[in-house]
Amino acid sequence: MTVKMVNGMSGGILMVSRNSGIYVSNSLSRSRSDPRLMNDTQLYAGLGRRCIIWPRNISRLFLTSRPKRPRQRSLKAEAGWFSRDEQKVGAMSEKSETANEDILIFFFQLDLATRAQCALNMEQYEVAQQFRNKLAEVESEVIKKREAKRGSTSKGEAQDKAISILRLRSNQQKAIENENYALAAEIRDQISKLEMESLAASAKALALENVQYAFRLGQKVRHKLFGYRAIICGMDPVCCESSSWMETANVDKLVQGSNQPFYQVLVDVHADPNLLVAYVPEENLLAPDKPDMGRFDHPYISFLFFGVDTAGDFIPIKQLREKYNRPRHEVPIDTDDEEDSEDST
Repeated sequence: MTVKMVNGMSGGILMVSRNSGIYVSNSLSRSRSDPRLMNDTQLYAGLGRRCIIWPRNISRLFLTSRPKRPRQRSLKAEAGWFSRDEQKVGAMSEKSETANEDILIFFFQLDLATRAQCALNMEQYEVAQQFRNKLAEVESEVIKKREAKRGSTSKGEAQDKAISILRLRSNQQKAIENENYALAAEIRDQISKLEMESLAASAKALALENVQYAFRLGQKVRHKLFGYRAIICGMDPVCCESSSWMETANVDKLVQGSNQPFYQVLVDVHADPNLLVAYVPEENLLAPDKPDMGRFDHPYISFLFFGVDTAGDFIPIKQLREKYNRPRHEVPIDTDDEEDSEDST
């Protein structure tokens, strides 16, 4: 895969190898010292024959088509009663361009933050400030996208209703002062209705915030139906995809439907190099019975994780954990092994 970032702070070519290596060309250094390059940035990702154009105004983010590439032959993981063709069609139904875009934007944020710090280290303060300003723009748009997600609407709805209640109370007080008691009584009824709706929205938002996830960031999992291995790299309390995506993925046929945690997963390239990023419901994922120490290759691993723990799972970087507000996972110590080693001594 090749990610190309040109005419902007990330000017240059980012080569991502099949074995998860990432290489950056020397042309990137030019943007660090030349603020004139601080204009529109285009982020090309050779995934699914599409490219992402990232302009100065991030709200204008859109997808454009790229020339078709010949499909690569690969070894497919067998999935029980599914034939090879059925497995291929079924697995691709959970492919998510939205999840892939979210990951690339996250990498873009990391890149901007790194370049800002690099400029500070070289005492190029004006350039560093421009990087920071661009990063602030990106983060502002990311927050808007996050608040627009289905799982965040309840919290926003509760806040909007609380503001409306305050406004109505002010109007009610003015009506009482003007001795317009009929209007005051009407406003009182409106306030009572809004308070009940606000309470319900707040309860729903609290439930979504406190949802219990069965899987954690960096954990190796296997798809229950299609058999491929994957790594958790993101999570939502409910399905946040579009209605058309949910229809294609047959979300309505799931036991728990769309109201269950959904996970962004990186699919092992040896299982299907054309899938790469999928959006999978919790009920379709399985944790391995024993530590999975097998090799796992994916082009995004290098910038989302910084190593593998003793259980074979990947360790997410701090920024990824902060993005999803997840604690650092500590591998439990095997007390049986310790006792055996003490007895042998």
